Amino acid sequence: MEFGVLGPVVAWDEQRVANGQVRVPVDLKGPRHRAVLARLVVARGRVVPASVLVEDLWADPPDGALSALRTFVSALRRAIEPDRAPRTPARVLVTSGPGYALRTDAVDAWRFEAAVQSTAPPEQLLPELLAGLALWRGPAYAEFADEPWALAERSRLTELRLHAVERVAQTRLDLGIAAEAVPDLDAHVTEHPWREDAWRLLALALYRSDRQGDALAVLRRARETLVDQLGVDPGPALNRLESDILNQAAHLAPAGNVWAETAAAYDRVVGGTRARIESTVGLLRNLAVTGGGGLEAARRHRLAAVTAAEELGDPDLTARVIGAYDVPAIWTRSDDEAQAAAIVAAAERVLPSQDHPSIRARLLATIALESRGSRSPRAREAAVESEQLARGLDDPALLAFALNGRFMQTCYRAGLAAERDAIGAELVALSQRHNLLTYEVLGHLVRLQASCALADHTAADDHAAAADALAARHELPLVAVFTRWYAALRDDTPESYKSAAVLLDGSGMPGLSEGLLPLALAAHAVRHGRPIPAADYGPHAPWVKGTPDPPPGLLLEAHWAFTAHAARQTGDAELLQKAQTALAPAADEHAAGSALLTLGPIADYLA
Repeated sequence: MEFGVLGPVVAWDEQRVANGQVRVPVDLKGPRHRAVLARLVVARGRVVPASVLVEDLWADPPDGALSALRTFVSALRRAIEPDRAPRTPARVLVTSGPGYALRTDAVDAWRFEAAVQSTAPPEQLLPELLAGLALWRGPAYAEFADEPWALAERSRLTELRLHAVERVAQTRLDLGIAAEAVPDLDAHVTEHPWREDAWRLLALALYRSDRQGDALAVLRRARETLVDQLGVDPGPALNRLESDILNQAAHLAPAGNVWAETAAAYDRVVGGTRARIESTVGLLRNLAVTGGGGLEAARRHRLAAVTAAEELGDPDLTARVIGAYDVPAIWTRSDDEAQAAAIVAAAERVLPSQDHPSIRARLLATIALESRGSRSPRAREAAVESEQLARGLDDPALLAFALNGRFMQTCYRAGLAAERDAIGAELVALSQRHNLLTYEVLGHLVRLQASCALADHTAADDHAAAADALAARHELPLVAVFTRWYAALRDDTPESYKSAAVLLDGSGMPGLSEGLLPLALAAHAVRHGRPIPAADYGPHAPWVKGTPDPPPGLLLEAHWAFTAHAARQTGDAELLQKAQTALAPAADEHAAGSALLTLGPIADYLA
């Protein structure tokens, strides 16, 4: 079920047809039924007391208003949950305490807002923004324009829509297709002449389309419009742009030109295969944190760079190329096990030839990171040695890298959430002192996971918010995958998990995404006393079915909890004993150390 408020308030139901699915409008009855639904959407999942709903629905509530409200709610539930069995609790429009709440993420306004706030790279961001703008069918909450409870949200969404139009234009400029931005911007400034940034973008788009005269004419038009219609002078950004256009300032050139010129200069001045291979790793580190195709490309080219360095027969170069790829890693299952094994093998081959403690520490940290999920004691030994070496050097970035390797090897048994939390706390403090942005984000995500295992959701909320704020400021789109899944864990509804799973598409993290949504839904079923649904659980299938000895990782406790549950269901006392012995060190924790899903208190599986 989807809900629409970017226009008249509507709901749609997905129905199967011969060649796919179609979206069918749902009959929401009368205007007050739609008003109840709209008011709950405005609340964004929070409970709205029935008394507040009555006051919002009627200027002068009549006798029996509360009873009428209950009738509206009942009719809405029948409309939006047609398959719900009689006398079973509602899952979408729920009763909670003194009022009602709407438990869903399937609202067009929220999808639009997520698109506008996306930190994806430009080539992914543009289609996201255009798809978000296409959701608008008219003014937000159209039939409730005069209702006091809708005014603030209508204003916010309207402002966000204007911002989205300008962000589309900026993204087209970033992609080097300035001419495509001109028509929409021209209409935009005509309709909204007070938006100075829109005037700036239009002039810049014209200039980059080789229309310098038109760009200057737009700036003159902007000045006249602002002065004549609004009585204000143009701000410094417009004045500076006019001066820069007249002087044909170099920084006005498209970013692609700057990149091409810099790359050409590098080739002329540096040259040489060895220098190029080593420099490539720096580019790959930046590419990896862009997510999606960038992460996949970085993995692929990283192995090619290591192979090329080895083929030159230069162990020192090979060691530097391997150790320079210090991209923070948060998930404990490899995205490409064959490639990870190849990187580890190359690091082990070159390690004996390296005496410098810094190079050795980087190689050992690489071994620890790329051996994620390994049962071999070598991976933990490498993590410990790397950290010891790094602590003896004055290199904060190296210590952060080593701590990341140590974190990756703290999932070999249950009950180590507190140890991971301490690592996360040190990463945050170290990164804040030395401006190690990506490791600061990593530290917050590590603490988010540990806080979930320790059932401290107040701390987890804080760390999720801190990670999101850093990601938004510095364009790190992969962070949202983890924080959105944490939000789904907090909601703990099938709908919230399904909504979070959308972010996994194209994330470039198969080690995370394979089987995760079915696993989360299975965990939800176990916690609510329901049968585990039949599904493709991918790499998690053995433990959902009740197989002992899951691999090390952030899902270790969850896998053992599934195993204990399966043993109880089948009466397998020996398997249950194995699971309880493995889980015993985590008796005071929750099976939620991934911060993505939860099976609740581990004590429940030890009883």
